[in-house]
Amino acid sequence: MKLAVFSHCAIDTITIDNYNYEQIGGPGCYCGITARQFKFDVDLFTKFGSDFPKQYLTEHKINFENSESKKNTTKFAISINGSDRTLKLENECELIDYSSVDVDGHIVSPIYHEISDDTFRKIKSDSNFLFVDPQGFLRQKDSQNNITLEKTNLDLSNVNAIKVNPEEAQQIVTGSNDEIMLALQKKGVEYVLLTNKTDVSLLVKDKVYSITLPNKQIYDTTGVGDIFCSAFCCTMLKEKDFLWALCFAGGAAQAALESRNVGLQKIPRKGTIQTNACYFYNLVKFRDL
Repeated sequence: MKLAVFSHCAIDTITIDNYNYEQIGGPGCYCGITARQFKFDVDLFTKFGSDFPKQYLTEHKINFENSESKKNTTKFAISINGSDRTLKLENECELIDYSSVDVDGHIVSPIYHEISDDTFRKIKSDSNFLFVDPQGFLRQKDSQNNITLEKTNLDLSNVNAIKVNPEEAQQIVTGSNDEIMLALQKKGVEYVLLTNKTDVSLLVKDKVYSITLPNKQIYDTTGVGDIFCSAFCCTMLKEKDFLWALCFAGGAAQAALESRNVGLQKIPRKGTIQTNACYFYNLVKFRDL
């Protein structure tokens, strides 16, 4: 099976406990490499400069034609304190080119404005299954290049699944957590995932399914959401079962956090994800909404 990922690769300077780690990242890397763990072929649509070590993508057999830019790679400074983090944009690469591709599903996960409205519209018209993490559509920068979220009129027609946290969701719709999920569903999304720290909820039709990640200590959270998204999308495409997809996504996030590794080193093996998924499958709670 094959997955297309539309997102910038990035070079992140991650600060944890006063230590700085320079890591390559971005959903292009995290989603792509996670999908390879699920034995998917990956076509990555991205842009990066000569400062990006593209051999890392080559080693994982990720396809990335026409990705090299004359501009330097998008770069963030990320400060992490527990489950909270602040971002500062240090460099912005160019927009991602669109081209149609024959794949089983698409992940669209911009990090900062690299996907134009026209490109997003074309992806939606071409995709069989589209998973969206809207974070990069919602981000703006202030005069100091600090990243904030701003209200955005995002067209979610023809989007199959979306992952948001409460802060992101409030920029698209309004209300309580339940009202947020219902409002996103009314915009046309079939599978609405709301991640609130360690609590994960999935709205499908009129039921909410939920799991709680048991991790007690949180270290580097960078990319955990991308790992979650890719695991959900790959499992949905393979198994056509949203409960297993929820559990595999939670299992992947939990394994990444438990590794206490920084950057891409936290991407877990398929076997570890599957073990965690079986654990979560027996603990899923559900309620009518």
